[in-house]
Amino acid sequence: MNRLRVALPIFRNFTNMETTKGPVETAIVHKLKECLNPQHIDVINESYMHAVPKGSETHFKVVVITSQFEGLSLIQRHRLVIDTLKTELNGVIHALSIEAKTPQQWESSNKKIHQSPPCLGGSKQ
Repeated sequence: MNRLRVALPIFRNFTNMETTKGPVETAIVHKLKECLNPQHIDVINESYMHAVPKGSETHFKVVVITSQFEGLSLIQRHRLVIDTLKTELNGVIHALSIEAKTPQQWESSNKKIHQSPPCLGGSKQ
């Protein structure tokens, strides 16, 4: 008996998001987990918000919560994330937004992820 399968989207407080992880997103998650041992990680493919073909993996937001950020400035935290994703950033990733917090900062923020502004570049103007 054939049954119609309906895929329900997974919402992370954003709309119109891709619900399946592509190879770039999967690599980002793997590398950040392996190198930073985060207590929380969220990798959001924001490519759908930009003038790129559907299914692209070019624009990402990463939210990384780890005790490894204790005592580091924001720029040092960002450099740590960027160094971890060097291969991807030299390849297909066009833009990367980073929220890098300690566990205490994450709790103080009520675990809120800031929504990215709409794209104003390319054909989206």
